[in-house]
Amino acid sequence: MSAAIPDHLVVAARTLEEGRAWLEGRLGVPTQPGGEHALFGTHNALLSLGPDLYLEVIAVNPAAPAPTRPRWFGLDTPDLRERLEDGPVLIHWVARVPDLPGVHLSQHGEALELSRGENRWTLTVPPDGSLPGGGVVPSLIEWHTPPPSTRLPDAGVRLLTLRLGTPDPDALRARLDALPLAGDVEVYEAPQPELSAMLETPEGMVTL
Repeated sequence: MSAAIPDHLVVAARTLEEGRAWLEGRLGVPTQPGGEHALFGTHNALLSLGPDLYLEVIAVNPAAPAPTRPRWFGLDTPDLRERLEDGPVLIHWVARVPDLPGVHLSQHGEALELSRGENRWTLTVPPDGSLPGGGVVPSLIEWHTPPPSTRLPDAGVRLLTLRLGTPDPDALRARLDALPLAGDVEVYEAPQPELSAMLETPEGMVTL
């Protein structure tokens, strides 16, 4: 099996405007318009982290009809809504795989065919919309069109390290090894699932 690589990081916010302002204030660079996700009633903005990686700010789209299924990334859950009262949060990450049907998906969710504008992809999403592993187990994506990272303007921001905390680090390492994952991802023991990303920006190092 070809190696999987980190595809994008996911920051959630109460509103897209709040998420963009928070991220731009932290990193000192502008985000780019994304689009709408009709199936989940959300919309996003994007930021390049290099030619193979990007960051997504996502929020519920107040102008969209209510979705017929739970929103992805746990956006409907009371726990996440409560967390977002304190501001936007890095909640999840997505790993890119070359052949999604060849991956054992039990811990990632069902594979959905999705689109936004000219973008086409298959993504794993649990039926209840929850975050796999509390956010530290990646969702898996197979792109059928060039990933957004290949078209976003370079903002001079790069991911140095993605850190994943979990009560069972050995199990998470085994899960990532089974993909297998190529990339700088650090797994450590923590009382509950948690993520942080160390980024190099034009204004210095920043941790989300």
